[in-house]
Amino acid sequence: MKDLINNRVEKIEISGIRKFFNMVADYDDVLSLTIGQPDFHTPTHIKEATIAAINNNQTTYTHNAGILPLREAIHSFQKKHYDINYDPASEIIVTVGASQAIDISLRSILNEADEVILPGPVYPGYEPLIKLAGGIPVHVDTRDNNFKLTKSLIEKAITNKTKCIIMPYPSNPTGVSLTKDELKEIAALIKENNLFLIADEIYSELTYHKKHVSIGIFTEIREQTIIINGLSKSHSMTGFRIGYLLTTNWLCSHILKVHQYNVSCASSVSQYAALEALTIGENDSLSMKEEYVRRRDYVYDRLQKMGIKTILPDGAFYFFIPIKKEGLNSFEIALELVKTQKLALVPGDAFSQYGEGYLRLSYAYSMTTLQEGMDRLEKYLIKNEPTLF
Repeated sequence: MKDLINNRVEKIEISGIRKFFNMVADYDDVLSLTIGQPDFHTPTHIKEATIAAINNNQTTYTHNAGILPLREAIHSFQKKHYDINYDPASEIIVTVGASQAIDISLRSILNEADEVILPGPVYPGYEPLIKLAGGIPVHVDTRDNNFKLTKSLIEKAITNKTKCIIMPYPSNPTGVSLTKDELKEIAALIKENNLFLIADEIYSELTYHKKHVSIGIFTEIREQTIIINGLSKSHSMTGFRIGYLLTTNWLCSHILKVHQYNVSCASSVSQYAALEALTIGENDSLSMKEEYVRRRDYVYDRLQKMGIKTILPDGAFYFFIPIKKEGLNSFEIALELVKTQKLALVPGDAFSQYGEGYLRLSYAYSMTTLQEGMDRLEKYLIKNEPTLF
């Protein structure tokens, strides 16, 4: 029966992040800086709203697009924070996490062999979804451009098969963002070439020293743009699985059909938790962000003192560390680090071929954990003398 499996499913693999995380779980006493999950508890008032929803029997199916009060809250939040305007009744869908929003968006716009441009290195969750939808991922090497997918790089990758561009900023794994001017140039390019744009802005509330700019402000490409966001990172609600997408009416109506047959609706009680988060908890992320800045600056200082030259992240909670060692690839270096220092970082090749030679470090961990992690990394560098670039 094995030869009867869907060949698209057969060809994709479990995320390199999870694969490595699961593998090192078999080692004792490993300090892990691998997973991009906030270490803060979900705010108490959000948990209480969840309990109240259960006690009030708000446990049934909802509208396929989500309860209207939540869609109205999403509209208000996005309008206030990022100056983008989508109709709650017809242009917003509440999804089962941002990942499902990306999946149903791709399945709604891609035909067989359509090409999707995305930066490399990049979060590994996009490529399998593109392939499952019949598309072809086209990674663009951003390593010599401060990890930014800008107009000049995109132009070189566009072909007559290009259907969509994915813009995941702030970036996982690099933490970089794009400026308003850079986004404006990309918007003009998208308009000129009649392409779709998926902007994954899940880390928009976790930007440091400058406010996130959404490409959704460029209304000239409104008909071509899908904005993805959610509550997992901003409100430490990963397990609630609430994301959302915003797009123009006609496109939203098509995506909603895929969403309906995929999941019917997002969890009702999680939707009420999200409503609490985006209204009463509108500023919950601020205290988390302050702590992330402290952690980021500490890790950056330690890395600099070790001689590791890395980009200071604009947002999210990752460093993409350049480390090479003759005869070893990034996976083997990461494994050596686990075996010799009991420290787990994600191999860079999990983020496409353009991540080779790097390790991703998540600073979504306590200062105590980060301090110990930096000590172990320093010991590894002193003992093994890899190439830092």
